[in-house]
Amino acid sequence: MTIAYIAESAGVSVPTVSKVLNGRSGVSDETRARVERLIHQYGYRKPPKNRSKLVELVFRELESMWAVEIIRGVERVARRNRIGLLVSEFGLHDADGMIDDTVGRRPQCVLSVAQLSEAERDQLEARGIPFVVFDPVDELPDDVPFVSATNWRGGQAATRHLLELGHRRIAMISGPDHPFCRARLSGYFSALAEAGLPTASDLVVKTQLTREHGYTAVVGLLSRSDRPTAVFTANDMQALGVYQAARELGLRIPHDLSVVGYDDVPAAAWVDPPLTTVHQPLAEMAIAATELALALGRGEEVPQMGLEIATTLTVRESTAPPKEA
Repeated sequence: MTIAYIAESAGVSVPTVSKVLNGRSGVSDETRARVERLIHQYGYRKPPKNRSKLVELVFRELESMWAVEIIRGVERVARRNRIGLLVSEFGLHDADGMIDDTVGRRPQCVLSVAQLSEAERDQLEARGIPFVVFDPVDELPDDVPFVSATNWRGGQAATRHLLELGHRRIAMISGPDHPFCRARLSGYFSALAEAGLPTASDLVVKTQLTREHGYTAVVGLLSRSDRPTAVFTANDMQALGVYQAARELGLRIPHDLSVVGYDDVPAAAWVDPPLTTVHQPLAEMAIAATELALALGRGEEVPQMGLEIATTLTVRESTAPPKEA
C-alpha cells in the first residue's frame, strides 16, 4: 500500500494525503475524513523515515554578502545535533530538476532562503521532509513554517533615529515589491506620520537591492535644489551606492547627508564613514529556522509556525544632525 494509491482512491493529490498523515492544515473536513477512512480501511502506515543525517540549506543565489552569516547559524545547530550541512544553489529556471535531487537525498530537513514554490513544498511534503522558508520574499500560506525579522520595526527605528537628529526631508530608497521591502517602507511611513510629517512621494524611489541601483536612484534626489538631508535605504548595498553618488556630487557624509542602511553586513563597518544600519540578526534567524525544521521532523508540537526575530539599530558615523541652512 502506497500513499499514491491512497491519493488515487480518494481522488486527491499525494500532498493532500501527506497533510492528513502529518496533521497539517489546508484540507477540508470532508476531504480529511475521506482520506482518513481509506487510510484505516487499507491499514496504511507511514514508512520509516530513513532520512540521511543532513540539513540541506538551499539558496537561490549565493552572491549575497550575508550568506555566510546564514550558513554559520545553520552549521551551529547541525553540529550540535551531530548532523551534516549541505549547501546547494538553484535558481527559478532550474528549480524543478534541483528539487528532485534534494528530495532524492532525503535530508533531515530543508531550509530554503527567500523562496520555496508551492510545487516544491508539495514534493517535500509528499516525502515527509520538513522545511522552513528563511526570510521569505513572497506571501506564504498560514501553514508554511518561516523565520524572518521584524522588518516594519526596523524601518520605523531607522527613520525615528533620523527624525531625532533633526532631519525633516528624509528620502527612502526602497526595494522590489517583496513583503520585507514593503514592511521596511511601511515602518518609514509610520515614523513620519508619528512625527506629524507628510508623506512626500517624490522622496521615495523603488528599485533593486544592489549598489548600482542605489546609486542610480539617489543621484536624481541629490541633484535637486531641495535635496533631502538624509537617506534611508532598504539594504546596505543600496547605501553603498548612495555613498558613491554623494562622493561624486561633492557631498560629505554625514556633514551634508546622513545615510542609514539595512542588514548590517560586514562591509557596513568597513566603509568610510562606518554605516549606521539596522542589524538583521541573520545567524540567530538561521539558528531558529534550523531548530524549527528539526523539531517538525521529530514530530514535535511547535508553539508557532512563523517566527520573527527582533532587529536592532546599529548607530555608527554616517548619521548626524543636519547642518544649518
